[in-house]
Amino acid sequence: MTAEDGHDGAQYLAGSPVRVAILRALRENPQRPAELTGAVDATRTTVQRILAGFRERDWVVKRDAAYRVTPTGERVHEAYETLLTEVERGDRYGRFAATVERVGADFPAAGLPGSDLTVASDQNPLAAVDRLTELLHESCGSEIRAVSPVVIQPFNEAAAAALDDGASVELVIDRDVVDASVAEFEPATDRALDDDAAEVYVSAEPIEYGLFRCGDVACVTAHDERNNPRYVLESTEATVVDWVDETFAALRDDASKLSSVVERA
Repeated sequence: MTAEDGHDGAQYLAGSPVRVAILRALRENPQRPAELTGAVDATRTTVQRILAGFRERDWVVKRDAAYRVTPTGERVHEAYETLLTEVERGDRYGRFAATVERVGADFPAAGLPGSDLTVASDQNPLAAVDRLTELLHESCGSEIRAVSPVVIQPFNEAAAAALDDGASVELVIDRDVVDASVAEFEPATDRALDDDAAEVYVSAEPIEYGLFRCGDVACVTAHDERNNPRYVLESTEATVVDWVDETFAALRDDASKLSSVVERA
Protein backbone atom coordinates (compact mmCIF):
# COMPACT_ATOMS: atom_id res chain seq x y z
CA MET A 1 0.00 0.00 0.00
CA THR A 2 1.41 3.37 -1.02
CA ALA A 3 1.02 6.77 0.60
CA GLU A 4 -1.27 7.68 -2.30
CA ASP A 5 -3.48 4.70 -1.48
CA GLY A 6 -3.66 5.88 2.13
CA HIS A 7 -4.60 9.37 0.99
CA ASP A 8 -7.35 7.97 -1.23
CA GLY A 9 -8.72 5.93 1.68
CA ALA A 10 -8.68 8.92 4.02
CA GLN A 11 -10.33 11.08 1.37
CA TYR A 12 -13.00 8.40 0.84
CA LEU A 13 -13.86 8.17 4.52
CA ALA A 14 -13.83 11.94 5.05
CA GLY A 15 -16.01 12.48 1.98
CA SER A 16 -19.24 11.60 3.77
CA PRO A 17 -20.38 11.86 7.40
CA VAL A 18 -22.57 8.80 6.75
CA ARG A 19 -19.47 6.69 6.00
CA VAL A 20 -17.94 7.70 9.30
CA ALA A 21 -21.22 7.04 11.11
CA ILE A 22 -21.52 3.55 9.62
CA LEU A 23 -17.95 2.62 10.53
CA ARG A 24 -18.54 3.96 14.03
CA ALA A 25 -21.78 1.97 14.36
CA LEU A 26 -20.14 -1.23 13.19
CA ARG A 27 -17.32 -0.78 15.69
CA GLU A 28 -19.94 -0.84 18.44
CA ASN A 29 -21.49 -4.10 17.22
CA PRO A 30 -22.04 -6.09 14.00
CA GLN A 31 -25.18 -5.03 12.14
CA ARG A 32 -27.22 -5.86 9.08
CA PRO A 33 -27.84 -3.26 6.39
CA ALA A 34 -31.45 -2.81 7.50
CA GLU A 35 -30.31 -2.07 11.04
CA LEU A 36 -27.70 0.41 9.80
CA THR A 37 -30.33 2.22 7.75
CA GLY A 38 -32.14 3.23 10.93
CA ALA A 39 -28.99 3.79 12.98
CA VAL A 40 -27.35 6.29 10.61
CA ASP A 41 -30.49 7.74 8.98
CA ALA A 42 -29.58 6.78 5.42
CA THR A 43 -31.34 4.90 2.64
CA ARG A 44 -30.69 1.21 2.15
CA THR A 45 -29.11 1.95 -1.24
CA THR A 46 -26.66 4.39 0.35
CA VAL A 47 -25.80 1.94 3.11
CA GLN A 48 -25.22 -0.91 0.65
CA ARG A 49 -23.00 1.29 -1.53
CA ILE A 50 -20.89 2.37 1.46
CA LEU A 51 -20.57 -1.18 2.74
CA ALA A 52 -19.35 -2.25 -0.68
CA GLY A 53 -16.72 0.51 -0.54
CA PHE A 54 -15.65 -0.64 2.91
CA ARG A 55 -15.36 -4.25 1.74
CA GLU A 56 -13.17 -3.16 -1.17
CA ARG A 57 -10.79 -1.62 1.32
CA ASP A 58 -11.00 -4.60 3.73
CA TRP A 59 -12.42 -2.40 6.48
CA VAL A 60 -15.44 -4.68 7.00
CA VAL A 61 -16.42 -8.28 6.30
CA LYS A 62 -19.82 -9.92 6.02
CA ARG A 63 -20.53 -12.90 8.24
CA ASP A 64 -23.88 -14.46 9.10
CA ALA A 65 -25.68 -11.69 7.13
CA ALA A 66 -24.15 -9.01 9.40
CA TYR A 67 -21.25 -6.70 8.69
CA ARG A 68 -18.31 -6.58 11.09
CA VAL A 69 -15.35 -4.23 11.31
CA THR A 70 -11.95 -5.78 10.63
CA PRO A 71 -8.88 -4.89 12.72
CA THR A 72 -7.83 -2.66 9.81
CA GLY A 73 -11.21 -0.93 9.85
CA GLU A 74 -10.91 -0.36 13.58
CA ARG A 75 -7.48 1.24 13.19
CA VAL A 76 -8.67 3.44 10.32
CA HIS A 77 -11.68 4.63 12.30
CA GLU A 78 -9.63 5.25 15.44
CA ALA A 79 -7.06 7.27 13.47
CA TYR A 80 -9.81 9.28 11.79
CA GLU A 81 -11.51 10.10 15.10
CA THR A 82 -8.13 11.18 16.48
CA LEU A 83 -7.66 13.46 13.47
CA LEU A 84 -11.11 14.97 14.01
CA THR A 85 -10.27 15.64 17.64
CA GLU A 86 -7.04 17.39 16.64
CA VAL A 87 -8.82 19.47 14.00
CA GLU A 88 -11.48 20.52 16.51
CA ARG A 89 -8.73 21.38 19.01
CA GLY A 90 -6.98 23.36 16.28
CA ASP A 91 -10.16 25.34 15.64
CA ARG A 92 -10.39 26.24 19.32
CA TYR A 93 -6.71 26.73 20.16
CA GLY A 94 -5.44 27.83 16.76
CA ARG A 95 -5.73 31.58 17.30
CA PHE A 96 -4.00 31.34 20.67
CA ALA A 97 -1.19 29.21 19.24
CA ALA A 98 -0.76 31.48 16.22
CA THR A 99 -0.66 34.60 18.40
CA VAL A 100 2.02 33.35 20.79
CA GLU A 101 4.01 31.96 17.87
CA ARG A 102 3.85 35.34 16.11
CA VAL A 103 5.55 37.03 19.06
CA GLY A 104 8.18 34.30 19.40
CA ALA A 105 7.01 32.76 22.67
CA ASP A 106 7.99 29.22 21.56
CA PHE A 107 5.09 27.71 23.50
CA PRO A 108 5.25 23.89 23.37
CA ALA A 109 2.55 22.28 21.23
CA ALA A 110 2.37 19.41 23.72
CA GLY A 111 0.92 21.89 26.20
CA LEU A 112 -2.34 22.36 24.29
CA PRO A 113 -4.10 19.06 25.13
CA GLY A 114 -5.50 19.13 28.63
CA SER A 115 -5.40 22.91 28.92
CA ASP A 116 -8.41 25.18 29.42
CA LEU A 117 -8.79 28.22 27.22
CA THR A 118 -10.68 31.42 28.01
CA VAL A 119 -11.38 33.48 24.90
CA ALA A 120 -12.49 37.10 24.75
CA SER A 121 -15.29 37.62 22.24
CA ASP A 122 -17.46 40.38 20.87
CA GLN A 123 -20.12 39.29 23.35
CA ASN A 124 -17.66 39.18 26.26
CA PRO A 125 -14.57 41.27 25.37
CA LEU A 126 -13.29 41.22 28.97
CA ALA A 127 -13.39 37.44 29.41
CA ALA A 128 -9.58 37.09 29.52
CA VAL A 129 -9.16 40.06 31.87
CA ASP A 130 -11.91 38.70 34.15
CA ARG A 131 -10.31 35.25 34.31
CA LEU A 132 -6.88 36.61 35.22
CA THR A 133 -8.45 38.86 37.83
CA GLU A 134 -10.29 35.86 39.30
CA LEU A 135 -7.02 33.94 39.53
CA LEU A 136 -5.39 36.83 41.37
CA HIS A 137 -8.31 37.03 43.80
CA GLU A 138 -8.07 33.27 44.43
CA SER A 139 -4.35 33.43 45.24
CA CYS A 140 -4.48 34.81 48.79
CA GLY A 141 -1.41 33.86 50.83
CA SER A 142 0.32 32.34 47.81
CA GLU A 143 3.45 33.04 45.83
CA ILE A 144 2.50 34.74 42.58
CA ARG A 145 4.81 35.07 39.60
CA ALA A 146 3.60 36.99 36.58
CA VAL A 147 4.66 38.66 33.36
CA SER A 148 2.48 41.36 31.81
CA PRO A 149 2.81 43.45 28.65
CA VAL A 150 0.01 45.77 29.75
CA VAL A 151 -1.16 47.67 32.84
CA ILE A 152 -4.87 47.40 33.62
CA GLN A 153 -6.61 48.77 36.68
CA PRO A 154 -8.41 45.49 37.58
CA PHE A 155 -5.01 43.74 37.66
CA ASN A 156 -3.57 46.41 39.94
CA GLU A 157 -6.53 46.17 42.31
CA ALA A 158 -6.47 42.38 42.38
CA ALA A 159 -2.70 42.31 42.95
CA ALA A 160 -3.05 44.83 45.81
CA ALA A 161 -5.77 42.69 47.38
CA ALA A 162 -3.55 39.60 47.07
CA LEU A 163 -0.71 41.43 48.81
CA ASP A 164 -3.10 42.55 51.56
CA ASP A 165 -4.09 38.90 52.03
CA GLY A 166 -0.48 37.83 52.52
CA ALA A 167 0.60 36.87 49.01
CA SER A 168 4.05 37.61 47.65
CA VAL A 169 4.31 38.88 44.08
CA GLU A 170 7.10 38.77 41.53
CA LEU A 171 6.19 40.68 38.37
CA VAL A 172 8.09 41.28 35.14
CA ILE A 173 6.99 44.19 32.95
CA ASP A 174 8.57 46.22 30.18
CA ARG A 175 9.44 49.91 29.97
CA ASP A 176 6.14 50.86 28.31
CA VAL A 177 4.22 49.37 31.24
CA VAL A 178 6.47 51.24 33.67
CA ASP A 179 5.82 54.54 31.90
CA ALA A 180 2.07 53.93 31.87
CA SER A 181 2.10 52.92 35.54
CA VAL A 182 4.00 56.03 36.61
CA ALA A 183 1.78 58.31 34.55
CA GLU A 184 -1.62 56.76 35.32
CA PHE A 185 -1.31 54.46 38.33
CA GLU A 186 1.05 56.18 40.75
CA PRO A 187 -0.34 54.50 43.93
CA ALA A 188 0.25 51.07 42.40
CA THR A 189 3.80 52.07 41.45
CA ASP A 190 4.48 53.32 44.98
CA ARG A 191 3.11 50.08 46.41
CA ALA A 192 5.42 48.09 44.16
CA LEU A 193 8.40 50.13 45.35
CA ASP A 194 7.54 50.11 49.06
CA ASP A 195 6.02 46.69 49.76
CA ASP A 196 8.64 44.09 50.71
CA ALA A 197 6.32 41.34 49.44
CA ALA A 198 6.33 42.81 45.93
CA GLU A 199 9.28 42.50 43.58
CA VAL A 200 8.88 44.16 40.18
CA TYR A 201 11.38 43.74 37.39
CA VAL A 202 11.64 45.74 34.18
CA SER A 203 12.63 44.08 30.93
CA ALA A 204 14.78 46.06 28.52
CA GLU A 205 13.04 44.27 25.65
CA PRO A 206 9.32 44.66 24.83
CA ILE A 207 7.08 41.98 26.32
CA GLU A 208 4.34 40.72 24.01
CA TYR A 209 2.61 37.97 25.99
CA GLY A 210 1.66 37.33 29.58
CA LEU A 211 2.42 34.63 32.16
CA PHE A 212 0.78 33.81 35.48
CA ARG A 213 1.92 31.22 38.00
CA CYS A 214 0.34 30.47 41.37
CA GLY A 215 -0.05 27.22 43.25
CA ASP A 216 -0.54 24.39 40.76
CA VAL A 217 -1.81 26.68 38.03
CA ALA A 218 0.18 28.08 35.13
CA CYS A 219 -1.28 30.46 32.54
CA VAL A 220 -0.18 31.99 29.27
CA THR A 221 -1.94 35.08 27.96
CA ALA A 222 -2.02 36.02 24.27
CA HIS A 223 -2.78 39.61 23.30
CA ASP A 224 -4.21 41.15 20.15
CA GLU A 225 -2.56 43.83 18.01
CA ARG A 226 -3.82 46.55 20.39
CA ASN A 227 -2.30 44.71 23.36
CA ASN A 228 -5.68 43.67 24.74
CA PRO A 229 -5.69 40.27 26.51
CA ARG A 230 -7.63 37.91 24.23
CA TYR A 231 -6.74 34.37 25.29
CA VAL A 232 -5.83 32.82 28.62
CA LEU A 233 -4.53 29.26 28.43
CA GLU A 234 -4.68 27.67 31.87
CA SER A 235 -3.17 24.35 32.89
CA THR A 236 -1.79 22.23 35.71
CA GLU A 237 0.02 19.89 33.26
CA ALA A 238 3.77 19.58 33.75
CA THR A 239 4.54 20.65 30.16
CA VAL A 240 2.88 24.03 30.64
CA VAL A 241 3.94 24.53 34.26
CA ASP A 242 7.60 23.81 33.50
CA TRP A 243 7.59 26.05 30.42
CA VAL A 244 6.02 28.94 32.33
CA ASP A 245 8.48 28.55 35.21
CA GLU A 246 11.49 28.44 32.90
CA THR A 247 10.29 31.34 30.74
CA PHE A 248 9.51 33.49 33.77
CA ALA A 249 12.93 32.82 35.30
CA ALA A 250 14.68 33.72 32.04
CA LEU A 251 12.76 37.00 31.68
CA ARG A 252 13.29 37.92 35.33
CA ASP A 253 17.02 37.16 35.22
CA ASP A 254 17.47 39.45 32.21
CA ALA A 255 15.47 42.30 33.77
CA SER A 256 16.32 45.13 36.18
CA LYS A 257 14.60 45.90 39.46
CA LEU A 258 11.95 48.60 39.30
CA SER A 259 13.76 50.64 41.93
CA SER A 260 16.75 51.03 39.62
CA VAL A 261 14.56 52.24 36.74
CA VAL A 262 12.06 54.58 38.39
CA GLU A 263 13.04 57.83 40.04
CA ARG A 264 10.60 59.20 42.56
CA ALA A 265 9.48 62.77 42.20
